[in-house]
Amino acid sequence: MGSFKTSVFILVLHLLEGALSNSLIQLNNNGYEGIVVAIDPDVPEDEALIQQIKDMVTQASPYLFKATEKRFYFKNVAILIPAKWKTKPEYVRPKLETYKNADVLVVKDSPLGNDNPYTEQIGNCGEKGERMYFTPDFLAGKKLPEYGPQGRSFVHEWAHLRWGVFDEYNNDEKFYTSKGKIKATMCSGAITGKNVITKCQGGSCITKACRPDKGTGMYEKECEFVPNKQQTEKASIMFSQSINSVVEFCTEKNHNKEAPNKQNKKCNLRSTWEVISDSEDFKKTTPMTAQPPSPTFSLLQIGQRIVCLVLDKSGSMASGDRINRLNQAGKLFLLQTIEQGSWVGMVTFDSAAYVRSELLQIQSSSDRDVLIKSLPTTASGGTSICSGLRSAFTVIRRKYPTDGSEIVLLTDGEDNTISGCFNEVRQSGAIIHTVALGPSAAKELEELSKMTGGLQTYASDQIQNNGLIDAFGALSSGNGALSQRSIQLESKGLTLQNTQWMNGTVIVDSTVGNDTLFLITWTTQSPEILLLDPSGKKQDGFLVDAQSKMAYLQIPGTAKVGTWNYSLKASSQTLTLTVTSRPSSTTVPPITVTSKMNKDTGKFPNPMVVYANIRQGAMPILRASVTALIESVDGKTVSLELLDNGAGADATKNDGVYSRYFTAYDTNGRYSLKIRALGGINAARQMVIPQQSGSMYMPGWITNGEVKWNPPRPETSKHDLRGKQVCFTRTSSGGSFVASNVPVAPISDVFPPCQITDLKATIQENTFIHLTWTAPGDDYDHGRAHKYIIRINEDILELRDKFDDSLQVNTTDLIPKDANFEEIFVFEPKNITFENGTDLFIAIQAVDDVSLKSEISNIARVSLFIPPQTPTEPPQPSVPCPDISINSTIPGVHILKIMWKWIGELQLAVGLN
Repeated sequence: MGSFKTSVFILVLHLLEGALSNSLIQLNNNGYEGIVVAIDPDVPEDEALIQQIKDMVTQASPYLFKATEKRFYFKNVAILIPAKWKTKPEYVRPKLETYKNADVLVVKDSPLGNDNPYTEQIGNCGEKGERMYFTPDFLAGKKLPEYGPQGRSFVHEWAHLRWGVFDEYNNDEKFYTSKGKIKATMCSGAITGKNVITKCQGGSCITKACRPDKGTGMYEKECEFVPNKQQTEKASIMFSQSINSVVEFCTEKNHNKEAPNKQNKKCNLRSTWEVISDSEDFKKTTPMTAQPPSPTFSLLQIGQRIVCLVLDKSGSMASGDRINRLNQAGKLFLLQTIEQGSWVGMVTFDSAAYVRSELLQIQSSSDRDVLIKSLPTTASGGTSICSGLRSAFTVIRRKYPTDGSEIVLLTDGEDNTISGCFNEVRQSGAIIHTVALGPSAAKELEELSKMTGGLQTYASDQIQNNGLIDAFGALSSGNGALSQRSIQLESKGLTLQNTQWMNGTVIVDSTVGNDTLFLITWTTQSPEILLLDPSGKKQDGFLVDAQSKMAYLQIPGTAKVGTWNYSLKASSQTLTLTVTSRPSSTTVPPITVTSKMNKDTGKFPNPMVVYANIRQGAMPILRASVTALIESVDGKTVSLELLDNGAGADATKNDGVYSRYFTAYDTNGRYSLKIRALGGINAARQMVIPQQSGSMYMPGWITNGEVKWNPPRPETSKHDLRGKQVCFTRTSSGGSFVASNVPVAPISDVFPPCQITDLKATIQENTFIHLTWTAPGDDYDHGRAHKYIIRINEDILELRDKFDDSLQVNTTDLIPKDANFEEIFVFEPKNITFENGTDLFIAIQAVDDVSLKSEISNIARVSLFIPPQTPTEPPQPSVPCPDISINSTIPGVHILKIMWKWIGELQLAVGLN
């Protein structure tokens, strides 16, 4: 675990819990505003770093402006400075800016142990990325030979983040064959350079031209394309921004559609400029006539957490036991979720607002008890949400400005006057988290979260789903240290009939265990409670709150690692169990689960995508069992198994982001998302990060005909590829979304199979083509498709644009499997030329039982190479070796070194010329 202790942990100290973030960026008159750059708290204090961030963005702005044909520039940027750095008069308190919604993170090291700038992308072509990453050494200009000027890399990453384009190089497939010729994977093809390789022997290294393997026709794996230092080609930024002449993105005219890179695979052979031109940003702007101003910067320093609970106690809260459920969820928040040292106030409201507690700093359990006693216990009156918000602003302003403060607003009632305080909310600088309880909560409620960057959640009246407690449990700090953050290990409920038991287990893994809380609620009377620790010892001492119908037990010290068993016995009532804990170490990162939907609104029949990101520090957790529970406003719950297989909704295989399409719309209105993740015997921590979307590392440059190698990129293969077994349980609230246009049941089949995105093709015995892919479903990635249509073409564009006219392969014997199983199909090309040097392109379309067709798959390619026959040489007569004497004045080893160096120089001269 030693390698985890610092370099990995910095990535998540404040940040990874919100890795699936909602950006504050807005485009205003061609200028991007609201960009948040956050410096990780583990980065050593260095004022020069702030200036380096400013210099990078300032340098990037005119480069972006030119690259986008005078359409975009960077207008203003907020820099988040860690709380432990020295305070300065020019540092002000953030408003809506938090580590959770930061667009750019400055971290001590990247996950791969190098300084490679990269962007986290979990979506598909044209979908915004999550976050950009840079290191201090990169910002300080220590990596200029490898990555070029920092501002250029910032624009490369910005294109990933904002417009969802992908890299045009491929570290795993640096070369490909086209019409029998080997070409470098790049865009555009007009960039000049040499394909070279370094060979070392006996302490000496030589650089020579790459030679094709006689058996495969391809270069060795170590071969590199090294560009000339001086170029004239202007494209493309997504290949390598470090080439001096490159100032443009590839367009439809100069885009290399054959290159096996992620841009072609993800974006259906479209150029980066075509994707950018199709973005909302592009559609709502026109080129500027004047030069844009330089970016402006604001310096923000994180301070103490300030939270005011604004809780509905109107008459409707008396139904469905809601006021009591509010008490239970509020107690969990005050006992466990809110971090030590935070300031908390409380306001309740009906048709008016009432201050229940001024801001109180939580420094001890007695402070928490004072606030718990302020929770409302009775319900009556109307609903005036704005009154509650205004009162909360007043409470906060008595001690602090409202900038950067947080309000947790819970309501179950309708209020058509809520828009009356929208302007006050915007001007306050406060972040508002909303909790909609029940089916009738104000429809405009989510607008408050959207305009302030807060979390939006929904809890139904289905008590067994534990939605209200989950919503409050999700309200951990966006800026607080991860080592102090509450992590939910379990959340479940059950309605029992007669006399029954609710049995189960909870795994306390080694990354958590501090401040562990077991919380049990009931609806009529206290159940029998049996809790056994991993050694089988019974745990007594539950504190019973009969009025609020809950009991809880705080495990002293650090809870034992292992499986905890619980049994709850009751009759004719609903029980819930919630288990939370905090990290066991300040240096070893905990396993975290963050989740979200791809959008906060779903419009039928467009599918939604569910994401769950599972990490320990920077390392993804693989082979976990991950289930999404999506509950509609009608109380219907759909269970989805999420997958990390690189197919269907999942963008990248084995990256720790588990995904799935959601199509099971039930009704219009709110839906809540909850994730359950279980790491068992098959789960492992992946020690190698999949290739990220990032700036290209340039291996070297050719200057005056001579190859000048850059320092070798740090090896990632030194990590333990086998990973390590991980056992854990986690639950996570993914917030809520709102569905519209859902027709009245029964709903007809309107969902086609999803696009196949992982089609691969190889040649067997120089005759047969072997295809593999992941099966889609009948409805996106659910069920089973009815049939496949496979077509081939010698022209890649004709296959894409005229798929129905391309040659169809006989698939009579190909019966589709259930979604997400591997498909294998072997066929011999008929009625098409297939000889040495032939390039064939293959694509698939899936069809469901009502003839709805998927999008055409990614296009796979095979190139036929038949090794030349080696003529049989007649045997040579043996010649006796002459006697060789070595003069003692010139050692024999030295002579061999001279000969080796001379041969190498001769090979290089011949190869490069």
